[in-house]
Amino acid sequence: MERHAFAMKVKDGQMNTYRRKLGEIWPELTGFLDRNQIKNFSIWNADQLIFGYYEKADGAVLNAEEKSVKDRLTGEIQDTFQWISTPGENMRLMYHNFGVVRENKELIRHRMFMTKLKDGCEEEYKARHDGLIAQRGDTVDPGPDSNFSIWSAGGYIFGYDEIDTTMERDETPEEHEATVAWETRQLGIMDWITNDVDWMTGECHSASRRLAWHN
Repeated sequence: MERHAFAMKVKDGQMNTYRRKLGEIWPELTGFLDRNQIKNFSIWNADQLIFGYYEKADGAVLNAEEKSVKDRLTGEIQDTFQWISTPGENMRLMYHNFGVVRENKELIRHRMFMTKLKDGCEEEYKARHDGLIAQRGDTVDPGPDSNFSIWSAGGYIFGYDEIDTTMERDETPEEHEATVAWETRQLGIMDWITNDVDWMTGECHSASRRLAWHN
């Protein structure tokens, strides 16, 4: 399975129009997704930022007719936003912990977060997360996190996570201390856009919202 992500920024004053146009093309868009076996498609929003995520079979490509459909649907809404990622290219994968991917999403809590990297800090961010992968080694994480991936484009960071609610538990004091230490260190190289660490910093940011989803 291939994982793909894209990102854009909605133009000033165009968010209502973006949402309306998304609703107008949604029936045809979901038909396009079904025909091309594109799964777990979701669109997220925080402030003026949009993040999209989807999955498809390894090596699957659109034929000319379906590519034309995709381009036409994108054209119906494209005047409301500017691309952050490069159209037709995947965003840079900064971290992954796919673990055991749940096919049944009924007991999944989705989490999506956004941050802005400080200037010149992209490689440091990547190196820190490469270190986490090295620590994990070949071990497959049983959960509760599942299908966890972090992407980068245009100086932004976008994280996507599926959390098995049947496996969630409160952090131990030691785990909480480690979380605070990690997030405090991360604040040196990035600024939060979503409210994921407001509990720690006392600041107030927007929550990410899932605008649309199709499985």
